[in-house]
Amino acid sequence: MELMIVDDHPLFREGLKTIVNRDKKYTVICEAGNGADGIRLGRKHQPAIMLVDISMPGKNGIQMIRELKDSLPKTRFIIISMHSEADYIVEAFRAGASGYMIKESAAGNLIRGLDAVARGELFLDDALSQEVVYKLMQAKDDTSTGDPYSSLTAREQEVMRMLAEGLSAKEVAGQLFISPKTVENHRTNLMKKLGLHSTVELIRYAARLGLIDLDTWAI
Repeated sequence: MELMIVDDHPLFREGLKTIVNRDKKYTVICEAGNGADGIRLGRKHQPAIMLVDISMPGKNGIQMIRELKDSLPKTRFIIISMHSEADYIVEAFRAGASGYMIKESAAGNLIRGLDAVARGELFLDDALSQEVVYKLMQAKDDTSTGDPYSSLTAREQEVMRMLAEGLSAKEVAGQLFISPKTVENHRTNLMKKLGLHSTVELIRYAARLGLIDLDTWAI
């Protein structure tokens, strides 16, 4: 089974490859050091499973999964991250991940996680707390009753992420090839849907979803 690794730390990628190479069922066919390359190479090689970090330059792992899940419907995604907070994990599964493990557990859990996901099962690291299970169950209930973020269109989600990353309406417009006025219209609509009233609230909301790293902001 062909795998791809997306992580911005070369030594960690080498460590994962060493573990994978011990099992003849799996072969690492390519790797990437950031989300943009992960999207590009993922679409090119279409691996069966992608091992993905969350915190990377540019697009983070959760954003990357959101962009790839429709174009790679047969690919399964496993997040391997230093983040063990429940909100990150919940959002990863909401984005389309099939597994989640923390980096310090990867040496002992990687093959077990790969086997589970390859069978079509979901995998959750044993080291994660009961709070995660509770929040996952709560998230499922929230989705069934109408999750505000899920009510955003794909374009609104894209604009929200870029604004939360600190881009101006003009910069967002330039990257998406739309007018600044259209960006402002999207901003108004998404803020209303999410019940947010300021840029600070937008940034904090995006951080809770794991879309951005709040540590990069002085708020």
